[in-house]
Amino acid sequence: MLMEKKLIEDILDAGLSSNADYAEVFVEDKTQESINLNGGSVEKATTNKVSGVGIRLAKGTQSVYGHTNSKKPDDLKNLALDLSKSFPGEAGVERQPLGELEVGKRHQAKISPKDVDKADKIALMKKAYEAAKSFDEVIQQVRVQTVDWVQDVLIANSDGRYVAETRTRVRMGIMAIASKDGVMQTGSETPGTGKGYEYFYDEVDVEELAKNAAKTAKTMLLAEECPSGEMPVIINNEFGGVIFHEACGHSLEATSVSKNASVFSGKLNTKVANDIVTAIDDGTIENAWGSANFDDEGNPQRKRVLIKDGKLVSYMIDKINGRRMDMEATGSSRRQSYKFAPTSRMSNTYIANGDSTFEEIIANTKYGLFAKKMGGGSVNPGNGDFNFAVSEGYMVRDGKIAEPVRGASLVGNGANILKKIDMIANNLDSARGMCGSVSGSIPADVGQPTIRVQSITVGGKKGADEE
Repeated sequence: MLMEKKLIEDILDAGLSSNADYAEVFVEDKTQESINLNGGSVEKATTNKVSGVGIRLAKGTQSVYGHTNSKKPDDLKNLALDLSKSFPGEAGVERQPLGELEVGKRHQAKISPKDVDKADKIALMKKAYEAAKSFDEVIQQVRVQTVDWVQDVLIANSDGRYVAETRTRVRMGIMAIASKDGVMQTGSETPGTGKGYEYFYDEVDVEELAKNAAKTAKTMLLAEECPSGEMPVIINNEFGGVIFHEACGHSLEATSVSKNASVFSGKLNTKVANDIVTAIDDGTIENAWGSANFDDEGNPQRKRVLIKDGKLVSYMIDKINGRRMDMEATGSSRRQSYKFAPTSRMSNTYIANGDSTFEEIIANTKYGLFAKKMGGGSVNPGNGDFNFAVSEGYMVRDGKIAEPVRGASLVGNGANILKKIDMIANNLDSARGMCGSVSGSIPADVGQPTIRVQSITVGGKKGADEE
């Protein structure tokens, strides 16, 4: 038990002792371990423990938040009383009683990171290192990192929510660096899950993934520069979904929608995408990277259809922003830790399968770019303008994947891209990422099938006339 029920009730009552109409307590105990391997040797290994309590009070659409790493009853009640002074006046809300604690049972780990020796983790990392390093002589350096954590949370609020769960995450990052004649290129793989270490032992082959990272690095090292200009672009599945996540997903969060700071504000039930596009945020996918039993306001996680057949049908909404919008919360409230107030965030966001095959999309493209793997980028959330790097790309010529090209970037606008998607494959897959926003950095899955966008501005060092 992270905290006694009577103390939680006392904190909530202290928070409602003035004129606040909502009180919430978030309790956290988390153990996180990270190991960095560079050149086959351990460069850094750290274990962090995070433990504390966050208290939030609200009146209408105004809220205040405080946190402490003390769990002493007097400190916690005094924090709640101090926060309550932000809403002076007589108490006017009766707290709903807390019932029996509801403990989340889904998304459990079979082999907890706490039960795996550091030496065993390092041995797994060295397998990946050796596989990548021995792939080819152009692979000059390999870096491997593992990060895992076990987070116990307890959430209670004045609406009567009283829930707890354990959230486990494990992830490995493999980066291979290829170099020749002063040119350097990288390739990476970042497998991860909401399971335990059974994922690495039974489900993924880290050596094969490491070879894939090395292959990407070598391929891009030997590739020609990408031509620039407007052209059709085929964006592969898995991490290709990062464009929707960044350029569209954040603009569908109530954090921006409620303030009219999103291109999708006021667009509910209107056409925002091609008819073939359906986009979903689903926090219930079993053991997925961004899944949980409850959101960070204590509401059950759910599957949220955001865009259905091209029409915007839902936003991702937390409690306070829901009040601003006069809409119900959608179980979308998340936060990094007790040090952050929660707000609406994505969980596992993806474009749903279409009716085409990958082969059909390639065959129906006379000329364009195939973005096999996406890299990082930047987005303006207010208008959806983006610029993303392509970490592995190929030209498409006469319906066939042709020569590899490096240095490509995609420049466009998320809302416009949604309307230009004209083919969607049936090979949906996802990839792991860490998503940053006002409530901190959280694990989030991105995904999609392979899609074709009719036209995107492609940035590259080779001019179109050099083709």
